[in-house]
Amino acid sequence: MENILQEIGIENYIYLSTLLFCIGIFGVLYRRNAIVMFMSIEIMLNAVNLLLVAFSTFHQDAAGQVFVFFSMAVAAAEVAVGLAILVTVYRNHAGIDIDNLKKLKG
Repeated sequence: MENILQEIGIENYIYLSTLLFCIGIFGVLYRRNAIVMFMSIEIMLNAVNLLLVAFSTFHQDAAGQVFVFFSMAVAAAEVAVGLAILVTVYRNHAGIDIDNLKKLKG
């Protein structure tokens, strides 16, 4: 893996991770669909995980890769809970548009 990292260069991993993170931020800020927002958050999390793995490989330390493993486990649990909440909201309000859910505040 280290040979591949040396051939491609860590800068390209940083650029790719930055691009993915910016796409995720754009999705969270400008889309009003809850599912798209969850997918955008997952893209941002994957960008951070990619960067952790790249730096972990670059420094030849497995701690970053272990952290990514636990981060992905927490993300899977977050997605399961988030989708359960969305299904419940959809059943009660016949939609998951974020602007319509602001009425639930009080």
